[in-house]
Amino acid sequence: MTKKGEKRLAVVVNGNTPSARQVARIVRECLEEGKSVLIDGLGAFRPNGKRGYHFVARSAPSVFLAYVREDTRQVERLCDALEERGFDPWFDRRKLLPGQNWPRSIEDALEATDFVIACFSRNSVSKKGGFQAEIRYALDCARRVPLDDVFLIPVRLDACSVPATIRREIQYIDLFPDWDRGFRRIVTILTRQLRKQPIPA
Repeated sequence: MTKKGEKRLAVVVNGNTPSARQVARIVRECLEEGKSVLIDGLGAFRPNGKRGYHFVARSAPSVFLAYVREDTRQVERLCDALEERGFDPWFDRRKLLPGQNWPRSIEDALEATDFVIACFSRNSVSKKGGFQAEIRYALDCARRVPLDDVFLIPVRLDACSVPATIRREIQYIDLFPDWDRGFRRIVTILTRQLRKQPIPA
């Protein structure tokens, strides 16, 4: 979530990729106005008084949230809870900007994320469109992850049927009837996987 006084920089502007010079100009203008600039997946440039600015690298593990619009309220709750536990959830309503090429931005986010939580419900399992495309792309990304690592976490929001292709290979978590218990299981899985990952030099 963007903090007050912070601008999020879109890598794609009106369908075009800006040059390095254009990006630098936008960052510099925002910093001169006293605003921070958040670059998804990288970190934030923040004003630093008379010394110019400093860069804070992204340190929170990222979690892409795949869902359908009908489930927005439940997924917002999940997003807020993940933020409170120190994660960086990628929730399209908070991350996508007007004018962004959203299909490309979603693919970029899926390629860069640490985890994907796929929110299944009666609303999503039979609905055609973006959610199904996101799940297929997430499964493609998962093929590049070591077999023993956790990447895709299926979550049920209600008593729906998880697609057989996922159910056969990946255990899902229920966020009903006990939401708190289900959320604790998600955090436990994410934390255990992060402990397995080597610390970057």
